[in-house]
Amino acid sequence: MPETTTGSAPPSAARPDSSAPLAPAPAGRAWLLAALLGATVLGTISNNIVNVPLRQITADFGVPVTQGVLIASASVLVLAVAMPLTGWVSDRLGRRRTLVLALGVLLIGTVGATVAPSLTPMVISRALQGLGCAAVPVAVMGTLARTFPPERRSSVMGAWGAANGIGQAIGPPVGGFIADAFGWRAIFGALIPVTVGVLVLTLRVVPRDSGQQARIDWAGAGSLTVGVALLMTAVTAAPQPGVPPWLPAVGAALGVIALVGFGLTGLRRRNPFIDPRLLVEIRWLRSATGVFVQQSTLAAVLVAVPLYLTGVAGLSVSATGLLVFALPLVWAVLAPLVGLLADRVGPRPVLRTGLGVLVVVDVGLAAVLGHEVQRLLPILGLLVAAGAGVALVQTPALTGATRSPAGQRGAGLGLFNMMRFVGAAVGTAAVAAAWPDALAWLFGGAAAIAVGGFALSFLGREVADAPPALTVSPG
Repeated sequence: MPETTTGSAPPSAARPDSSAPLAPAPAGRAWLLAALLGATVLGTISNNIVNVPLRQITADFGVPVTQGVLIASASVLVLAVAMPLTGWVSDRLGRRRTLVLALGVLLIGTVGATVAPSLTPMVISRALQGLGCAAVPVAVMGTLARTFPPERRSSVMGAWGAANGIGQAIGPPVGGFIADAFGWRAIFGALIPVTVGVLVLTLRVVPRDSGQQARIDWAGAGSLTVGVALLMTAVTAAPQPGVPPWLPAVGAALGVIALVGFGLTGLRRRNPFIDPRLLVEIRWLRSATGVFVQQSTLAAVLVAVPLYLTGVAGLSVSATGLLVFALPLVWAVLAPLVGLLADRVGPRPVLRTGLGVLVVVDVGLAAVLGHEVQRLLPILGLLVAAGAGVALVQTPALTGATRSPAGQRGAGLGLFNMMRFVGAAVGTAAVAAAWPDALAWLFGGAAAIAVGGFALSFLGREVADAPPALTVSPG
């Protein structure tokens, strides 16, 4: 397998700046795409493979389901907290080294989860998996954006969306079948050689690039990271038994104060981590809101529905995995088609349609799960509709983010992906708070959030794409 090159410069030439466009040969570009999408699939599988056998894991550890949800939420919580810094790390180290480092940390977390003897080591290992996964989206998105021309951006992001969908599709049924046949530890053991394979392929085919030796605005980056960490920890801890109510409230208040500090320091500094004004530019704002809605609904569905099916409906773990498989399968099939559609009619109408579909899905799940309907056909129909809604939201949101001024910076892409995983963390924590008697309220609230995202999609006017950044900002 030949090493992918970035041009005809001799080996002695200086390494290109990380903002320079990549131009690999067609064959090299195919291998590059395989490595990048493979890392994406692996990261998605690592996050969701525990959702179906979650009840089996909690029974083995002897903990209640509300505590066991931490196994699912630990990875997305760390993802959300680490996201603000992943853009800077990617700019500083370069896309290739960032991706290699991320896969290495993911491998360590996967090994730890395989041998975890109790809940606490398992949660720590899952957090390490989340830390490894955190840097993957920015490095992959940045490399894709620099490798493929703007006119193919939606199609390429559609392929990236399909990779996410494939990971979501593989995770639940594979986790269910392996856990039924060999026990839940085998699901992590099976991921170890896959992670090693993706790491080796990344080392072989992803082009070398140099990082930008720029100082970081530690005041802005620190206040943003601390603010997100406090808010997400408060959301995750609030439904846990034994946690006094005042503790999450204080954490949330301190988180809000830290985020206000991030905004104020960003407006005053000459070279901020990222200018807060870029985050209220309408393309970035509606794209980030769209993926927040998508991910919060998706996480709630992928945690609550398997628990409901294995508990209330009495399905086996394998049968539950097959049923839940419908959602990501539809997502994976539709994602590339949505990319073509967005190229033809524009990303905004597609985004709006997807948000409307998610509103309907949330209302339907509130009715079905709230009334403890045990017939599988309505649940299957809602899972199929959810997969279509997720596909219709993700690709245009990704396209809009990469076309915005904030999306031309690593920090902007990091914050966009942070919104994805903040949504996932919120959705997962909401299941712990609502289980088992308030599922109607859970999905009713998700529907209200989706209505807000739908309304926001009508604001602002279409503007020309932001010009590619010639240099990498300190953020």
